[in-house]
Amino acid sequence: MKVLLTGANGQLGSELQATCPADITLLPTDHDTLDITQPQHVAAWLTEHQPAAIINAAAYTAVDKAESDVGRAYAINHLAAAALAREAAQRGIYLLQVSTDFVFDGLQSSPYLPDALANPLGVYGASKLAGEQAVLEHCPQACVMRTSWLYSAYGNNFVKTMLRLMRERDALGVVADQVGAPTWTRTLADTLWSFIAQKPHGIFHCSDNGVASWYDFAVAIQEEALAIGLLDKAIPVRPLRTEEYPTPARRPAFSVMDKRATEHLLGYALPHWRAGLRRMLVQLQAQ
Repeated sequence: MKVLLTGANGQLGSELQATCPADITLLPTDHDTLDITQPQHVAAWLTEHQPAAIINAAAYTAVDKAESDVGRAYAINHLAAAALAREAAQRGIYLLQVSTDFVFDGLQSSPYLPDALANPLGVYGASKLAGEQAVLEHCPQACVMRTSWLYSAYGNNFVKTMLRLMRERDALGVVADQVGAPTWTRTLADTLWSFIAQKPHGIFHCSDNGVASWYDFAVAIQEEALAIGLLDKAIPVRPLRTEEYPTPARRPAFSVMDKRATEHLLGYALPHWRAGLRRMLVQLQAQ
């Protein structure tokens, strides 16, 4: 089975390549090999390679930069996803569209169900929501998989940034009033491969279990990294309020998602985020 992977050089794309099942012929692409913002390029590529499925892991993910780069964010997150969906529908290709918890406004206090009202606070979330809607409109048999707070041993992410700052600084302040679910890319990759085999359609959620603030996450990163020798010394980590760390884009204060439908299809409970963090740090140490 041939599967087109867009965004292959990102942290999720790298994880999907590393975990690709033996019965899958993965066709990884990046912007240089397939510009998904050019519909004619997409059509020609699909005609030549004829994949049975597509995982669209390509995204404009610079949340703050998106506020001043609206056209580019929508070109990648909305219009390119729509073009992939149209081609997938015409050709009978299964499409898995990766999306985000940032489609929610964070005003809820219980985990968001897949059919909960989406109300993004910024350009990034709005462009990803537009992509979700276009995918399901043009290709009703597609699947949208929302995830949250991704990190991995590949690429740049919060965990790696915290490790660097904890080595460089004597103290650190981290936002403590934004709550979500940190997610190791391995958890998401394993879920996506299972969905490629099962081909469900509609909206699903995938993150590691449990909840944390960014402050909780940073404290856990330091504790786990010290335990395995990735860090040599502990530094004070101070909780901050969002207003003490202003950013161009607003973030949801609560973006925990309900994953029961995903776990039902998988046949197992997703791991706790701290277990994923521990495994990722061991992988990072071995690199």
